[in-house]
Amino acid sequence: MSSVTIDLDAHRRELLAHCYRMTGSVLDAEDLVQETMLRAWRARDDFDSGRASLRTWLYRIATNVCLTALERRGRRPLPSGLGAATFEPDAPLVHSPEVPWLQPVPDALITDPAAVVASRGSVRLALVAAMQHLSARQRAVLLLRDVLAWPAAEVADLLGTSVAAVNSLLQRARTQLAAVSPAEESTVEPDDATQRAVLDQFAAAFENSDPELLTRLLAEDVTLEMPPHRTWFAGRHAVGTFLGRVVRAGSWRLLPTRANGQPAFGTYVDGHEHGITVLALNGFQVSRVVAFHDPSLFRWFDFNSH
Repeated sequence: MSSVTIDLDAHRRELLAHCYRMTGSVLDAEDLVQETMLRAWRARDDFDSGRASLRTWLYRIATNVCLTALERRGRRPLPSGLGAATFEPDAPLVHSPEVPWLQPVPDALITDPAAVVASRGSVRLALVAAMQHLSARQRAVLLLRDVLAWPAAEVADLLGTSVAAVNSLLQRARTQLAAVSPAEESTVEPDDATQRAVLDQFAAAFENSDPELLTRLLAEDVTLEMPPHRTWFAGRHAVGTFLGRVVRAGSWRLLPTRANGQPAFGTYVDGHEHGITVLALNGFQVSRVVAFHDPSLFRWFDFNSH
């Protein structure tokens, strides 16, 4: 029994990543992993290593736990999933705290350092947000087939359906994902030195109240989202003008971290925790800013070393 307990803990990070991809919430994912571990412990005598690996058995439990949870919960969008962008920097912000917004997940919670690069693509904000448009079963099929590379027959067995039905669900999921997911094929991931330089300048622009520097860092087609605000901005003019006012509006401090396989910052305003900002970079420029205005997210990020 002790060896099973050790093995359960060894799989906790990847199960958290799986539950996060399914739900879009680090809070929900933590609860669902806990439920998975509890169910696995209670059913430990039923585990048969001759039929499946412990990892596969745990993923089966976690997927079913997530499917049950998603029956009772709505999708978790980003602002871009609820309406069109505005190109006007003076547009009023619509505050929508009642929406169960998508949450970022710290890289440190879901990956071992050696596996960070391999896992980045499947937790990127754009993909997790796009997956919110899929049904729960479509999400499960897509993740099990395309991320975990399970055979269709194994997925069919888990879901209690046929291989043909699994293939149909996968095809529909891929089609829907392609329709709602932003095209990222043209994105050029900068090398580490370039990325550090851009991120250092981004932080300096806020901390030194330098709107001109900030605007120079923005791509022409940059977008800015700020949950729980439903309003979101597109284009360098709108984003640069809006953020230009923001950087002058207080004393900012930005601490670097990583979330969703992307560069991120913990932001402080006038000495108070403000939120987590996740960036997408394209070459030397910032192409997307998602600023989660939620100080409660800090509980998952470790800034003690800064």
